[in-house]
Amino acid sequence: MDIHAKLGELGLMLPAAPAPAGIYVPAVTSGGQVFISGQLPFADGELVSGGPVPSAASLEQAQQAARQCVLNAVAILDAELGGDWDRFERMIRLGAFVCSDDGFSDQPKVANGASELLGEVFADAGRHARAAVGVNALPLGATVEIEFVATIKA
Repeated sequence: MDIHAKLGELGLMLPAAPAPAGIYVPAVTSGGQVFISGQLPFADGELVSGGPVPSAASLEQAQQAARQCVLNAVAILDAELGGDWDRFERMIRLGAFVCSDDGFSDQPKVANGASELLGEVFADAGRHARAAVGVNALPLGATVEIEFVATIKA
């Protein structure tokens, strides 16, 4: 799989893998699974969406932020694989955390931004189990945080 070519077809480019913002590692591989730490919607070192949905960020902005989180997470997976995407098997699970105003219940729609991008890039191998959770705050004031688990060949 040429991940860079596929992203190019979508008009996207894989960013550099973001460095951790705390005392943790961006990815852990164990037993054929790669666990990617939660990623925030950073692009070119800037947070692209902050605050709760819908008062500070619209549903559409939050969906785009979720897509940026996925790009950052895929960049980390690329680094973990050493660029060898022939080892990639499939996405297993995606977790979406959405900073939400009281009464907002469309977290699954925000998570769709992430899920749709994984489908566009990986086709059926991008389909995954998922949780979408509303929270009152996220690190650095982000609107959304995405984590995922993928399986790889040893």
